[in-house]
Amino acid sequence: MRVSELIDMLKDQPPDAEVELAVVAPVGDDEDDITVDRYSVEGMLPWQDEDDDGNEEELVIWLVGGEDDDVEAFLDAIEEQAHDHDHDHDHGHHHH
Repeated sequence: MRVSELIDMLKDQPPDAEVELAVVAPVGDDEDDITVDRYSVEGMLPWQDEDDDGNEEELVIWLVGGEDDDVEAFLDAIEEQAHDHDHDHDHGHHHH
């Protein structure tokens, strides 16, 4: 789904409505039952995958949700990783 498509879908919704991520998955391999995991969307993360040659693929936008503590830990880790991979700035100023 493109960002523009998501915006189109959301713009007719009440602006104060909560946005959740509903992940639908089979309960077990052999069963017909499905389960829906509901997560509030805590944030957004632009993400670029690298292909096998280390070239950056097209940008994707992650809507990030889950347990609050997990999300915070994840976003903190991503931020630290982003700082470690950012070769354009002076490495003398690391805030850990």
